[in-house]
Amino acid sequence: MIRNVRACKTAAEERGVIAKECANLRTAFKENDIEYRHRNVAKLMFIHMLGYPTHFGQMECLKLIASPGFPEKRIGYLGLMVLLDERQEVLMLVTNSLKNDLNHTNQFICGLALCALGNICSSEMARDLAPEVERLLNSNNSYIRKKAALCSVRIIRKVPDLAEYLLGPASGLLQDKHHGVLLSGTKLAIQLCETHPPALDYFRKQVPTLVRILKNLVVSGYAPEYDVGGITDPFLQIRVLRLLRLLGKGDPDASDIMSDILAQVATNTEANKNTGNAILYECVHTIFGVEAIGGLRVLAINILGRFLANRDNNIRYVALHTLIKVVAIDTQAVQRHRNTIVECVKDSDISIRRRALELVCALVNDGNLKALTRELLDYLRAADSDFKADLTAKICALVQRHAPSKLYHVEIMLRVMVEAGEYVTDDVIRFLVVLISNAPELQGFAVRSFFQALRSWRGQESLGVVTVWCLGEYGEMLVNNTGLLQGETPLQVAEGEVVQVLESTMKDARATPTLKAYVLVALLKLSCRFASCSERIKWLEEQHRHSLVLELQQRSVEFSAVLARHDKIKATLADKMPALDEVAYRSRRADLAPDAAARAAAPTGQPSANGALGTAGAPGAVRAAAVAPAQAQVLADLLDLTADDSAAAPTTAAAVPAAAAGGLLDLLGGVSAPAAAAPAAPAPGGADLLLDLLSLGDAPAPPAAAAAPAPMAAASVDPLAGLMGAAGPTLITPTPAPAPFAPAAAAVDPFGGFAAAPAAAAAPSFPSIVALESRGLRIAFDFSKDPGAPQTTTIAATYTNSSPTPLTDFVFQAAVPKFMQLQLEAASGAVVPAGNSGSVTQTMRITNTLHGQKPLVMKLRVSYKVGGVQDVLEQGQVNNFPPGL
Repeated sequence: MIRNVRACKTAAEERGVIAKECANLRTAFKENDIEYRHRNVAKLMFIHMLGYPTHFGQMECLKLIASPGFPEKRIGYLGLMVLLDERQEVLMLVTNSLKNDLNHTNQFICGLALCALGNICSSEMARDLAPEVERLLNSNNSYIRKKAALCSVRIIRKVPDLAEYLLGPASGLLQDKHHGVLLSGTKLAIQLCETHPPALDYFRKQVPTLVRILKNLVVSGYAPEYDVGGITDPFLQIRVLRLLRLLGKGDPDASDIMSDILAQVATNTEANKNTGNAILYECVHTIFGVEAIGGLRVLAINILGRFLANRDNNIRYVALHTLIKVVAIDTQAVQRHRNTIVECVKDSDISIRRRALELVCALVNDGNLKALTRELLDYLRAADSDFKADLTAKICALVQRHAPSKLYHVEIMLRVMVEAGEYVTDDVIRFLVVLISNAPELQGFAVRSFFQALRSWRGQESLGVVTVWCLGEYGEMLVNNTGLLQGETPLQVAEGEVVQVLESTMKDARATPTLKAYVLVALLKLSCRFASCSERIKWLEEQHRHSLVLELQQRSVEFSAVLARHDKIKATLADKMPALDEVAYRSRRADLAPDAAARAAAPTGQPSANGALGTAGAPGAVRAAAVAPAQAQVLADLLDLTADDSAAAPTTAAAVPAAAAGGLLDLLGGVSAPAAAAPAAPAPGGADLLLDLLSLGDAPAPPAAAAAPAPMAAASVDPLAGLMGAAGPTLITPTPAPAPFAPAAAAVDPFGGFAAAPAAAAAPSFPSIVALESRGLRIAFDFSKDPGAPQTTTIAATYTNSSPTPLTDFVFQAAVPKFMQLQLEAASGAVVPAGNSGSVTQTMRITNTLHGQKPLVMKLRVSYKVGGVQDVLEQGQVNNFPPGL
């Protein structure tokens, strides 16, 4: 049959041969052909491995297992393990045969049963046959003992409750002299320690025994039976080291006992072959896993340093991977290998480059920043495009965190943007803009340096955006050579040359619509400072009046109108942007870091204007101020708003991006935008246009539905968000304030009216509850409601895990009474990280058709695996929903 299958040239021909063989097998099974049953099952296994269905022959495996002969049993057990798994109901029929074979006098038949049980037993089979396996652990036959130990590992994974009954037999296996029994015994001990925490204290008494075993292996002479590459039984050495690592973690006494043998293994093991490297690698992990002394850790790091010089990429990769984990423990010892690590960044293997780059970033401090950054910048020129993105991001992060001065920060960012500007993110651009705006002594240097770089522009958008922004803000400093630093060479640039560079940048085929929008804003700002080029600027502003890009067309029309007919507000609009709050911006960035985001996974604050969640008194918040009528009138006077050039205002309130409003109001006098207001307050039609004029790409939010009047909430506005395209501001504690200024009519001219549109009324808040807490798993519910739909409740479920083992294959199910409707969205992940290091979130919506008459109630069921092996099912009922839902 195998020859016929391999001779097939097409898939259809192969299917025909398999179908014919399957028909013959069915006939043989039906005729109960005992003589060739084992051969037929062997054919069936081959067909199964090719991917064809073989369920019709499963019972033949059970018949072979029930046969008295060893050859038939061997094929039967092999077919059982290949054709079936623990989920098959047929498997329950073999329990009695397994029990008989476990008591068989023939060690090989007993070994077959143990092997099959250790591969496919279910939790029910494990409970039924555990006493037999426990008895075999004390057998006089080492062949049976080692197989019984491996079978016990499977039993513990399926039924952790049986672990305490196996502690005594497992401890006895560690006293055995047979290497096979020791190998399986240490595996069983490791499984017991990971599954049953009290086993740790029990096996810590065996640490001297384990040390003696390891010492005998290290100092013993040549043993041909166990020798692998000149090393005596490396598999047993590695297994003993793993067990010692578990027992020494958090126990100084046990760690002290094993410290001498760990040093002996680290110094006496030769690293010229893979077997020796494997033992050294495991020894390093053990040293850092126990409470080792500093000298032992230095020895381990030196071993990893030798691994870095190895020609094998796999060994270098595991060395880098391990150094990343231990760099926080002993940074100084890792710093000694800094040059070798930097060389790994230039390796031809992309995986090694990424690991080395991650390690370099972990090694950087204020003292070595310049040396390491210089090395990385030199390599940035020659790096391939696949690696440049990661390298650029790491350099920018390092400079932002450790730059000794703002001048150094600007210089390095300029080099990065010149070499790899297309990989610089918007977040880096915003940070640089904030830094320059808060450094008046560097503004002249920055605009001159970036202007010179723009002359040889190669299409790097980040370089173009920052340069154009600097020219718009500080263009006169470039022309007048203002703010020259010590030793800086003056740059002779005329006003027309600046406009010419902006024009060529805007007309360049590589310029994106975003960059062109920045150029239009910069030209508007320079129109008030470059009087000699005003007509040229007007002509350039009109070039996009018929652009197919709506954003550019809108800016062109509006800016042209400002230059032609609005002289009173032109100087105000074109004024320099106020210095942004650098401290607040840095604090906000710190709050948005990954670790802070993980801590804020469970929402507890009030909803913000951009849908995010914030808390009162956030570090990155800017002080909020309510818009008083007097301030609104000042703003109206500033923009020359009168009733004569306005028309009727729309009656439906429209939400304007709070970020854009914040940027413009900061620019025009520091007035904070209202976060909420009564829906009757009109929103002028010109507000959206003027706000968008300075928002650099933010689109207006969709109209908010009319709701009951609510007190206005003072919102914290990030000035940079509106100007650089960031998300909306974070909402701070709502405070009552007078209604915002509302002109009687909207202007025919786009600039006829200006007021921020009110946001929707704030939704009611409800306290969070804990729906389930068991075995380290914690399920928390947070609630929100749309004021316009009180019968619908949105529940944000957050799953966290405080146990030391991750929960995999996590599935959450819920049920509600018939008068309710439940919509359950997909969870953010299927693995709940251990030790509260992360969380999984899931959103559900419940519509209560009897809202106000019957409260919410829910039954939930959670299934998951502990450590990927132990199935757990949790059920419960949630009755503690807050009133009012």
